[in-house]
Amino acid sequence: MKPVGANITRTLDKEAVLTCADNSGAQKLQIIGVKHTQGRRSRRESAGVGDIVKVKVLKGDQEVMHQVFDAVIVRQAKEYQRANGMRISFEDNAAVLVEENMLPKGSETRGPIAKEVVQRFSPIGKIASQVV
Repeated sequence: MKPVGANITRTLDKEAVLTCADNSGAQKLQIIGVKHTQGRRSRRESAGVGDIVKVKVLKGDQEVMHQVFDAVIVRQAKEYQRANGMRISFEDNAAVLVEENMLPKGSETRGPIAKEVVQRFSPIGKIASQVV
């Protein structure tokens, strides 16, 4: 997992609801935990673009409903700044479900994917329809 070159504002706390950006069968996801965070006592865990989170499926097909998966956040509505000074924001918050070896569960994505995610997780970039 490569480091991200952007200064990403982490605005997605626990209990945040995301859209699923792939065709794995899930539609709405809820963040229940953030992986690889170094926190402080009583500080809320939060995540941003390119972070790995644990999610619960709120809405989708019957075989994935109420199950817990790992996901990578690919879009966030709050703007963040790239290394070249450009500020990027998306219309919604979205994630892609991944397996334990960081390969995506779906075979294609819907909507744009942030460039920072493709740099960090190249298998997600292979199924991306549009990279911004």
